[in-house]
Amino acid sequence: MSEPIPVTRVVDHGTAKLMPDVDRERAWLLTVDGAPQSYVDLDEPTHLEFEYVRRLGHVLDTVAEPGHPLDVLHLGGGALTLPRYLAATRPGSRQHVVEFDRALLELVAEHLPLPADAGVTLHAADARAWLETAPDAGA
Repeated sequence: MSEPIPVTRVVDHGTAKLMPDVDRERAWLLTVDGAPQSYVDLDEPTHLEFEYVRRLGHVLDTVAEPGHPLDVLHLGGGALTLPRYLAATRPGSRQHVVEFDRALLELVAEHLPLPADAGVTLHAADARAWLETAPDAGA
């Protein structure tokens, strides 16, 4: 088996780097311009490395009965940590991710693809502009 190697790419709003975690076989840290943005373990999407993401995950865990699907809009996507978490903990959820940086979305989709049944739709758009065109009570 070959070792994963870091991937660096200029994206629309900086330089993104995907760095493999040496302690977890299929886990990755996403940075943009050197600042940590997201952490994902492709084999264990319920592992939430960052404290603030664990807090958001806890909110998602408490808004409905466990396992009950949710309709969720994520404004910003990073490496899609929370959409992956929600797809694993609440199968059948419908999720939209609005990410301003199209090239970042493409990088993540290429190197850290979502499971086919994740129920996540990606939108490369400005969040405010996207929300202004969303149907009433759509988000």
